[in-house]
Amino acid sequence: MSLLCQFPMSQLLKNMSLATIPSEALNRLKDGTVLVLWGAGSSPEDVQRFSQELSAQKCSRIIVEHFERLILSNHPNSIFDVVLSNIFEPHTAKHSFELLSEIVRIMKTNGFIFGKEKSDRISADLKLAGFCNIIVEPSENSFSAQTPNFEVGSSSRLAFAKPTVWSLSDNLVDDQIELINEDDLLDENDLKKPEAETLRVCGTTGKRKACKDCSCGLAEELEAGQPVKPTTKSATSSCGSCYLGDAFRCASCPYLGMPAFKPGEKIQLSERQLNPDL
Repeated sequence: MSLLCQFPMSQLLKNMSLATIPSEALNRLKDGTVLVLWGAGSSPEDVQRFSQELSAQKCSRIIVEHFERLILSNHPNSIFDVVLSNIFEPHTAKHSFELLSEIVRIMKTNGFIFGKEKSDRISADLKLAGFCNIIVEPSENSFSAQTPNFEVGSSSRLAFAKPTVWSLSDNLVDDQIELINEDDLLDENDLKKPEAETLRVCGTTGKRKACKDCSCGLAEELEAGQPVKPTTKSATSSCGSCYLGDAFRCASCPYLGMPAFKPGEKIQLSERQLNPDL
């Protein structure tokens, strides 16, 4: 069973045990609920004497609990204002993460804990358990911390700001709204129809950028800064049978590869067709 002690508040015993308690903890004792935790090796007489000192501080309630019985006691949530832990010699108790988690559960918001322990992990365990404003004094093997200003397990709805939307006043009528003429946003160059040559792209890159071995004239066009139109010239037949088709054309015939045509029909060949070696 847990050791539960309640002492009369009018009793005053002069002892310097309270001198080791931080002033912030002493200021919270009046009308507060205090939990005193003690461990193995501590003298029961020292625990009782210290509890009587606390009663002189006009605490509303003082509960003395052994470390091994704290979790089994199943205290309600948020009932203690101050927790004084392992302050009696020889300070053998260890504040494990499970123990600190139970302490933070039964403490009120903005509660204060003061304890003693020589450990390098006490600060990390206090943070993981949920304490804040942690102060560790290695020279005195003591620590103090506070609980947050919200209940353990509490939740709050997040308010996300609504996006700003441009809107016109409902009091305005159409005649009072000044609109921009969309035609004023265009100049003379925007109204000109582009020439087909300026829209030409490279067949290799698919962009208006000449490839390395450009042979379509796009490189010259981009270098000159203006479209280059393909030059054409008339071709004359030396054998007189070019119009009949490829079967009647010689190996160097400029019409090679073209369909047959009527005699005397004017056929225009590009510069590339007239110069196949380029």
